[in-house]
Amino acid sequence: MHFFFIDESGTPPKPGSKKSNPYFIIAGIVMHESQWHGIAGEVRHLCAKPKYRVGGEIKWRYFGMHNSEPDNSVSHLDQATRDAFRSEYFSILTKRKSVKIIACVASVEAAYNTAYVKDAESLYHYTYKPVSERFQYHLQDLSRFVGDKQLGLIVGDHRGRKQDDEFRVHHSDMVENETAFVSNYDNFVECIFLTPSHMSIGVQMADMVAGAIGRAFNIGDRTFFDVIRPSFRTNAAGKYEGFGLVKFPTKGWK
Repeated sequence: MHFFFIDESGTPPKPGSKKSNPYFIIAGIVMHESQWHGIAGEVRHLCAKPKYRVGGEIKWRYFGMHNSEPDNSVSHLDQATRDAFRSEYFSILTKRKSVKIIACVASVEAAYNTAYVKDAESLYHYTYKPVSERFQYHLQDLSRFVGDKQLGLIVGDHRGRKQDDEFRVHHSDMVENETAFVSNYDNFVECIFLTPSHMSIGVQMADMVAGAIGRAFNIGDRTFFDVIRPSFRTNAAGKYEGFGLVKFPTKGWK
């Protein structure tokens, strides 16, 4: 069984929002069930190091220089130490060659110029669709490689009761209704599982990955994007664009 932990970078903006970033990102981390304990154990060990002593949830936004949220788990660290922590944190993923990152970067303006993205929730759902498809393709590739059908399930961040219910329905519609516009999801198991991020190390790691990608596209700071770049899903030639990192919409993205 393969787990795909996903989260988003920021909040999907409403149409015409003047304060939104130009790009909205959903990203995730694929790992085999046998890897979870090792990864979680290393995260706990890292947090317990005397030079860090990080307790509580790990979120990308907490590492910002001016973040003063009461629950900020790294507020006691200076910026250089926060960056050192992030480097060690991401190395837990990148040193495991079978752990893969899959993400979709949506151009907010281009998405709202389509006929079908009409509000923030539909933007979220259409950004999620390519991510789910690449996870299915990844499972198919693994199945061919090992000669046995590889199965997977998706775990995401809880956002709110109404949003979660709509997301579950959207996911179910994609998985169960095979059409010319929807992929075959034969390797998926069960529905999507949504949990508060503070209760899931996997979802927190997805948040960190989504944050690094969002920082690269929205701010132009590729510092940690380049750190995680080797873990993106690729094709046989090593190309990650279109395989591990997808742009939405296909036409008009800018």
